[in-house]
Amino acid sequence: MTLEEILKKLVSYNTIKDKQNKEILDFIESYLKKYNFKTERIDKCLLATNAKHPNIAFLGHTDTVAYESWDDDPFTLQEKDGKLIGLGACDMKGGIAAILSAISKLDLEKNKLALYFTNDEEISFQGIKTIREKIIPENIIIGEPTDNIPIYGTKGVLELKIEFFGIKCHSSTPNKGKNAIYDCVDFINNLKDYYENVLKKEIVKDFDVPYTTMNIGMIKGGETVNSVPGKCMITIDFRIAKEKHLNQVEKQVKDLLSKHNAKLTIKQKISPNVNPNDITFLEKISTKKQTKCYLTEGSYIKKNFIILGPGPDTSHQKNEFIRKESLEKTEYLYKKIIEFYNERN
Repeated sequence: MTLEEILKKLVSYNTIKDKQNKEILDFIESYLKKYNFKTERIDKCLLATNAKHPNIAFLGHTDTVAYESWDDDPFTLQEKDGKLIGLGACDMKGGIAAILSAISKLDLEKNKLALYFTNDEEISFQGIKTIREKIIPENIIIGEPTDNIPIYGTKGVLELKIEFFGIKCHSSTPNKGKNAIYDCVDFINNLKDYYENVLKKEIVKDFDVPYTTMNIGMIKGGETVNSVPGKCMITIDFRIAKEKHLNQVEKQVKDLLSKHNAKLTIKQKISPNVNPNDITFLEKISTKKQTKCYLTEGSYIKKNFIILGPGPDTSHQKNEFIRKESLEKTEYLYKKIIEFYNERN
């Protein structure tokens, strides 16, 4: 199969919320067995290797987000003006197609590698959480869309939900109640001071936004205009640039909440991950390298990783696409990276 034919096949599977997870894994497994890979299914993930001690791995997810108002059938790959359009073509079936095609052009007697195909990345990262202890090689390519710019680090995340509890009463007698929104606003103001005066001043040059960021994404409180609200809820998202900030921010939040009647729920707590490995060899085949502030499956593993895939990055957009020439370059880069790691081991 050609590179484009592989992508067309992958796009044809409806893997929104893993609907055709089995079918897409059946196809990938059948393809790999032609090249003598040994395979294993764990839950809704596929693991494959051609050697006992592989030197490098590829990691990628098969699920996609839902779609809205596409111009054509999202499960039929369309080529228009050099664009390959289809649901998941960018995020991230293009990367999977590139690695499968690259395998057909590698000398597999010399190149030892493992492949990990996961589910549920778009919702809760359940796939990588299930198999992360099974990942053998120290060096990993993660096939997310980067337009072939190597990404060598991602921030961590601390996602919080906080509920403030007051005493509800009629608005004409507020002295008989306790306004939960007032408590919430007081907390937000104090937390914002901490953010501006502490977190934003600790610079981490690896990241394009070079500090731990904070976003209050949602606030809900009260029921009617003539009632003192007895409850208020907020969600906060910190993108963590420094490892020590994970626990420092959590402690600061708890200290600020100690003077309020409130409940803290930690929804996610993940460390930042910057590749400590030397990837200067990539400068020979790509002129740039960057870090990103978003999460990938690389955030869940402590390995030497490179996030690299085709582009442009049109993830989660209507008529999602990648450029054909970018996909072909991704296949080339995967082959070169795999050969590099195998030659030096």
